[in-house]
Amino acid sequence: MSLAHAYEPTPTRKQAYVIVVGNQKGGAGKSTVAMHLVVALMRMGRRTGVIDLDVRQRSLTRYLENRARWIAARDAKMPAPQLFELQESRERTMDAAESEDEAGFRAALRRLSETCDFVVIDSPGGDTHLSRLAHATADTLITPLNDSFIDFDLLGDIDPNCADVVRPSIYSEMVWDSRKRKAQAERTPIDWVVMRNRTSPGRIEAKNQQRVGQALKTLSQRIGFRLAPGLSERVVYKELFPNGLTLLDLDGEGRQGDMRMSHVAARQELRDLFVTLKLPGLEGEPLKF
Repeated sequence: MSLAHAYEPTPTRKQAYVIVVGNQKGGAGKSTVAMHLVVALMRMGRRTGVIDLDVRQRSLTRYLENRARWIAARDAKMPAPQLFELQESRERTMDAAESEDEAGFRAALRRLSETCDFVVIDSPGGDTHLSRLAHATADTLITPLNDSFIDFDLLGDIDPNCADVVRPSIYSEMVWDSRKRKAQAERTPIDWVVMRNRTSPGRIEAKNQQRVGQALKTLSQRIGFRLAPGLSERVVYKELFPNGLTLLDLDGEGRQGDMRMSHVAARQELRDLFVTLKLPGLEGEPLKF
C-alpha cells in the first residue's frame, strides 16, 4: 500500500462533522477533553458518535463504559453517545494490518456518519497508522497541550538561547500533510485548534508559562493553528471518571452533591472552549450546559 493511499481521506463528503482530539504525546488530557466535548454536543441536542482509536489503553471507551453502568444502575436520564470501538488487527504483516485497520476505521466513520451530526475521534498517542488516518479526515483538529516547553516540543523546536521558534516539529509536519491530503480529496480545510491544557487555576502565570504562551502565538502565525482556552488542572476530572460523569452532568439527574464554585469555574472553561471552536450549526445558539 502506498503512503498516499494509506492516509487519503474518504473522497465523498461525510454527513457528520468530524472532530479529532489528537497529539503524539500521552498525558495531555485528550480523553477528558473528548468526553466533555461529547457531552456538551449531546446537551446541545446534537446526535454524537465516538470512535476510540487508542485500541490499547481504551481510556475514552472505559470512560463511556463507566457512564453506561452509572446510567443503568440509577435508571438516570442522561445522554450517551454511539460508540464504535476498533479492535487491533491480528495480521502479522504491517501492510495487511494497516489495510485491515483502515477498512475498520472507514466502516466505523461511514456508519456513524449516517446517524450522527458529529463524530468525535480520540486518537492514540504516538505516530500510528490509525492516528494519521484520523487526522486526515478531521474537520476540526483539537490538540491539547500541557503548559510547558516539554510539550511545546510537540509543535516546534525552540532555540535554547533565546526561546525563539526555530522550526515546526514532526507532529506539525504530519498535520500539514493531513491538511494537504484532505484539501486534495475533499476541497475542505482542517481547522486546527491548540489548547493550553492543565494550567494552574487562580495563579499568576510564571515567567516560563508566559514564554510558552508567546512561543505558541508566534508558531500559530507560522503554521496556521488557532489558540483556544484549555482546562485547568482539577481533581474533579479524576473523581468523575469512575462514574463516567463530566462536569456538565453535575447539574442534572444522577449528580453527586451540589456544584462547588470550582466546578462552576471549570464549567465556564468548557463553555469558553466550546464557543472558541465555532462548530457549524451552533453559531449563536444559546449554550445548554
